[in-house]
Amino acid sequence: MYRRTLLAGAAAAVVMPRPSLAQSAGSRVLTYVPQADLTVIDPVVTTAYITRTHGLMIWDQLYGLDSQLRPQPQMVEGHTVGNDGKLWTFRLREGLKFHDGEPVRGRDCIASIRRWAQRDSLGGALMARTEEMSAPDDRSFVIRLKRPFGAMLDTLAKVGPPALLIMPERLAQTDPAVQIKEVIGSGPFRWKADERVVGARVVYEKNKDYVPRGDGTVEWGAGPKIVNFDRVEWNVMPDPGTATAALQNAEVDWWENPPNDLLPILEGNRGIRTEVATPLGTLGTGCFNHLFPPFDKAAIRRVVLRAMSQEDFMTAAAGTDTSLWKAGIGIFTPGSPMANDTDLSVITGKRDMAALKRELAEAGYKGERVVLMAPSDNPVLAALGEVCNDLLRRLGMNVDYVVSDWGTLVQRRASKDSPEKGGWSMFNTTWAGLDMVNPAVTQVLRCGGSRSGFFGWPDIPEIERLKEAWLDAPDLETQKRIAGDIQRVAFQEVPFLPTGQYLYKTAYRSNLRDVPKGLFVFWGIKRA
Repeated sequence: MYRRTLLAGAAAAVVMPRPSLAQSAGSRVLTYVPQADLTVIDPVVTTAYITRTHGLMIWDQLYGLDSQLRPQPQMVEGHTVGNDGKLWTFRLREGLKFHDGEPVRGRDCIASIRRWAQRDSLGGALMARTEEMSAPDDRSFVIRLKRPFGAMLDTLAKVGPPALLIMPERLAQTDPAVQIKEVIGSGPFRWKADERVVGARVVYEKNKDYVPRGDGTVEWGAGPKIVNFDRVEWNVMPDPGTATAALQNAEVDWWENPPNDLLPILEGNRGIRTEVATPLGTLGTGCFNHLFPPFDKAAIRRVVLRAMSQEDFMTAAAGTDTSLWKAGIGIFTPGSPMANDTDLSVITGKRDMAALKRELAEAGYKGERVVLMAPSDNPVLAALGEVCNDLLRRLGMNVDYVVSDWGTLVQRRASKDSPEKGGWSMFNTTWAGLDMVNPAVTQVLRCGGSRSGFFGWPDIPEIERLKEAWLDAPDLETQKRIAGDIQRVAFQEVPFLPTGQYLYKTAYRSNLRDVPKGLFVFWGIKRA
């Protein structure tokens, strides 16, 4: 079953009589339909985008990326660099304080960096080059390096999940594999835990004590974070037809990710605007569990890679309009400097399924059960799951297709148990193009095994070595060459399936102004 089948009845749903959703009165409330329910509240322990969106509301960043992917000071007032690039001193803005009234101190920043770095490859690279971090006073912190690290500001501005967000020291001392117990940040919104309804509702209120930057341009994560609403309410609507009707009837203000199939309906309503959410698009990936058979064998993963059709995956994700998706791509975001065509014939070559089935047996597949996880409450991911299910079955694999809500999938993918004991074998997910522009930020290229690998825990030392070389590269041309080497190894060892790129639009009521672009954030936006 592909995506168009899944959504066949969605359009009809918008014309059926249905009760109105309960809405808070007044223009000071912004209502939003997120991509999925929020099941993990700690932005360090997961790479789920919904948790990143939540995190950017509650916690603030030291630096924010602008639309040109340049780090701009956010919590930081400024910095100095000395000792031939090995001594960085950062000064915090005056007036920063956490939601519990405590000031933000330099030691909070250090503890937050340390915790986050244990879960992030770019953070890990920083720590490997760090001699010492210290806080000489409450408004300063210092990073003393063993050797220069040109990516320092890009690291401190990291927004791809897990984003670097600053927590109180007492929370940042939590084991990075364990969720924090309190949601206390210094960002522009406060978490309303007392109004949380699992599977239905998430609520935030304006942090009236938040002091925005006094300068800068509001774009992406940069500039003054000025909040124009007293509350933001997330209404979780897994059914696209329900969300379509709610937006048409002005029961909600903003829908994060309507399926492309429903865009003609929304764009036919003069009270609704749509626009491409990000010019970098979204990249699909299929994630293998490298710890257990059958995907512990690179030869088996290579057969799946060669059997895959990016065209099938992207048609299912984005429909038949080829202007909204691209196939024949490698592991980095198309159009970005690191994108290359090294060994692309592995993906674009002719597929002989009969021969590939024979190769699968020769590679060591013995009929092991393949637990393929897919979400029911995200239409795109559900569609990708259906295509992957069909692919594996056509190869002759013994597939146990497990469908759940996305939150349950996110929790289960953290399990390192075998598939027979409640673990898993494979799942499909997507990434903002921003998060696959280079080897340092691409989560699915974390190949450090059980210790530091991405979910599925690939253990590919050569990719880790090349990533380190990329970070130390003296110029762009060297980085590009290394990116090609990384892609060559990735197509040989197959840490993940690259399933293509697609563009998607976000939709909102036409009375909203200055809707943020690039990231889903809730400052700057206002109602006309």
